[in-house]
Amino acid sequence: MKNLFRLLYRYHVVFLFLVLEALSLSMVVTYNNYQRAAFFDSSNFISGTLFETFSSLWQIFDFKQVNVKMAEENAVLRAALQERYLKSNPGNYHASDSIYLPRIAKDSSLKAVYRFTTARVVNNSINQQHNFITLNKGWHDGVKANMGVIANGQVVGLVFKVSENFSTVISLLNIQWKISAKIKRNDYFGSLSWNGRDYRRVQLNEIPYHVPVQNGDTVVTTGYSSSFPEGMVIGTISDFSIGTGSNFYKIEVMLAADFKKLVIVGLVENKQMNEIKQLESLNNNGN
Repeated sequence: MKNLFRLLYRYHVVFLFLVLEALSLSMVVTYNNYQRAAFFDSSNFISGTLFETFSSLWQIFDFKQVNVKMAEENAVLRAALQERYLKSNPGNYHASDSIYLPRIAKDSSLKAVYRFTTARVVNNSINQQHNFITLNKGWHDGVKANMGVIANGQVVGLVFKVSENFSTVISLLNIQWKISAKIKRNDYFGSLSWNGRDYRRVQLNEIPYHVPVQNGDTVVTTGYSSSFPEGMVIGTISDFSIGTGSNFYKIEVMLAADFKKLVIVGLVENKQMNEIKQLESLNNNGN
């Protein structure tokens, strides 16, 4: 405190000059129209330049984060696909221009069942009963209906409608969409849907009450749907109870994907989907 007083005493003339100068400028700007207009024009220019500069800097940092997320998403998906193919086809590989696995065999590469691409979110809703997401890619870019949509390796939704340059995605936050899901720890599966309330939570149904369930259990895709590989993360169990007069749990699942921060998403195409659909249609027709 003494040092502060000494500083003020030593430079009190300078401080007094600055105060009087500021007061004089304030009076000039306040009582003269021309000077006031010039001052505000200059201040708007300076503030606008500063805001533009800061906005550009934030965009640079944001794009860096997006690039990191894209890299993580690629790594997670490729690892999941490679593990799935190795388990289901332990030695029966064919030449392909898709995902290559070195050292599996001398002349072999992996014929990928799934094709992976990315798109940017141009519109998104989370506060409706029937939420949809719009992407900036359509059939011109190879996007098709029923392609799975993920973000950072986590389930987001399913491609619903496709135009030449855009596509709409039925979000996991849509009360009309259900997906087959299972508890990763014990492989018990059920039907996962949204009740239209909290955008951060969905509900896992049809899990019998004798199944061991605990908070924190990871919920993943079963692979029964031809749109998603097995093991894609959906979320974690946050709460559960046994319904009155029911043999099944009421399970709340905290979503892994943050639907308020979707920027870049991945699209997953099952190359064998048509074959699967044709075969299943025969079962439905009773042939």
